[in-house]
Amino acid sequence: MSESFFFYGTLCHLPLLTAVLGRTPAAVPATLPGHRVAWAAGRDFPMILPAPGETAAGLLVEGLTAEDRERLDFYEGGFSYRTAEAAVTAQGRQVAAQVYLPDPGAWTPGEPWRLEDWAAVWGEVVTASAADAMALMGMVPASEVAARRGPMLVRAASRLRARSEPAPAHLRRAAAPEDLRVEARRLPYARFFAVEEYDVAYRRFDGTMAPPVTRAAFVSGDAVTVLPWDPVRDRVLLVEQFRAGPFARGDRNPWTLEAIAGRVDPAETPVTTARREAVEEAGLTLGRLWFVGGYYPSPGAKSEYILSYVAEADLPDEAGIVAGLAEEAEDIRGHVIPFSTLMDLIATGEVANAPLIVTAFWLDRMRGRLG
Repeated sequence: MSESFFFYGTLCHLPLLTAVLGRTPAAVPATLPGHRVAWAAGRDFPMILPAPGETAAGLLVEGLTAEDRERLDFYEGGFSYRTAEAAVTAQGRQVAAQVYLPDPGAWTPGEPWRLEDWAAVWGEVVTASAADAMALMGMVPASEVAARRGPMLVRAASRLRARSEPAPAHLRRAAAPEDLRVEARRLPYARFFAVEEYDVAYRRFDGTMAPPVTRAAFVSGDAVTVLPWDPVRDRVLLVEQFRAGPFARGDRNPWTLEAIAGRVDPAETPVTTARREAVEEAGLTLGRLWFVGGYYPSPGAKSEYILSYVAEADLPDEAGIVAGLAEEAEDIRGHVIPFSTLMDLIATGEVANAPLIVTAFWLDRMRGRLG
């Protein structure tokens, strides 16, 4: 038995609907009278609500199968949306169609929704994330996927960024799609971060394909570091905070000295992230930014990719403050020190943070040329 569905929000973006269904369906414009579509306040998706005298525009898709319904329910279920039947108008005829409505009280309506506005910022990354989510169907419940939606969007944005960047291969292999084959993918752990396991076969340097091997990766999104530097005073600002990594290793002092850092959120550019994190972690408004480099700190086991910057900043003595976001349990102290002191701290091992060391060496080489 087939069903008809009326879509009014993000699923009107055909690439996303294709990712959810696993195929591209035939869709026609349609309207639902007595309703309007608004952003869910503070979210990156819309909601529909009764509105006498108004009309919600969307798409009608007919002939959907039970498998299609199952895939749609999995995707929408994590957002607290359930179906109800409604009479929609399409191509001059009335059709009884299923509509995904938010559970009462689940979301608060915000500004009027426009698909074009959403697609310009979110379309590509949400579509990429939906493909990841649908790959988990049958493995984990929809509620668990929804709980990880933020990190999954970050991961999807990182993957899109990686695919858009140059991949120079002057010395290393110029990889082709046929050089790597993924035979299985598993997700043994998934919360804020995730661990993924792959059975992969890849091309050896002698030209033959190696037999499948199992490899695991700790998956996180792209991150930014930025070292504020005062070119007039030749000072830098470091931040200090407790870190779980050194603690888990057994370090006797898990408080570390670092550059300002943070993950790149899905709707941000790395430069936007650098400026935002400087305000959040140090109360600083940055001037010019210089790109240091992008790199994998531990490519054998981690997907994390770091983009490091040096930023021009005014750093008087009082710039070293205690800051951080309370909702993220951040307790961050700033230190304004001469650049020469930073190099001394690296030499003694008190600075043991790789992005900061990389950035300091770059600045040591370049600061006489930065104008």
